[in-house]
Amino acid sequence: MHDIQLQPLITRALEEDWGYGDWPTDICIPPDAHTQAQIIAKEPLVVACIELVTAVFAAIDNTLKVALRVSNGTAANAGEVLAVLDGRARAILKGERVALNFLAHLCGIATSTAQYVAKIADHKAQLLDTRNTTPCLRLLEKTAAAIGGARHHRLGLCDGVVIRENHIRAAGGIKPALALLQESLSPTLKVEVEITHLDQLQEALDAGADLIVLDNLSCAETALAVRLVQGRVLLEATGNIALADVEKIAATGVDFISSSAIMRSSRWSDVGLVCSDARG
Repeated sequence: MHDIQLQPLITRALEEDWGYGDWPTDICIPPDAHTQAQIIAKEPLVVACIELVTAVFAAIDNTLKVALRVSNGTAANAGEVLAVLDGRARAILKGERVALNFLAHLCGIATSTAQYVAKIADHKAQLLDTRNTTPCLRLLEKTAAAIGGARHHRLGLCDGVVIRENHIRAAGGIKPALALLQESLSPTLKVEVEITHLDQLQEALDAGADLIVLDNLSCAETALAVRLVQGRVLLEATGNIALADVEKIAATGVDFISSSAIMRSSRWSDVGLVCSDARG
């Protein structure tokens, strides 16, 4: 992400955290007090968006020195130092929670995603991210998922053409919906059709879908769809697919698996910041 995208998020997060003032920091810590601090992984994790640490503290005090000790995608161990800060103690304390919140959340997504990717490594299926993201944090969360090993699906509605269940109902079926799109869109654009029942599979094929999304179908139904399609179009299995189930779904032979769980069910990673004694 570019600074122009990061700065509004960081500014809003700092405004939210500071409110009317940070009383212990503003009253107890002299303005010229300096300290060194370490950001530490408290458990094994996959590092994601570590550059946000630098960006958060630069927004508070651009004289503060930040040395990143790991890069994105690193599998860090418990106790490993992720970054070292050196500068005004007030700046470090005022940015601590915002920097840790961003880092813990995004490392959590990358760690969860990496677990999914490892589960399906012996199959051809590739893991895709989804649009089930926190409002206004989509770029960050999708970046974390990519660092964890997922491929991007569409970033927003304009980045791809997906006929979903409600589109099909409102348009009167798969065929009329796809026909309208084919009349209006560039022929270079691929069209995905989401089906929720196997009896829609042939209609999607006949209508000319480029990719068919199997939404919340069972493993048995997904395997049958793979056999029926015989490679004529790409198949994506989707739904709130749990880590315990993802390998079974990959084994059916689908081309892609997308799961909102890598975002919605990921647990924040445990990271902390430890300051040394302040010096004048």
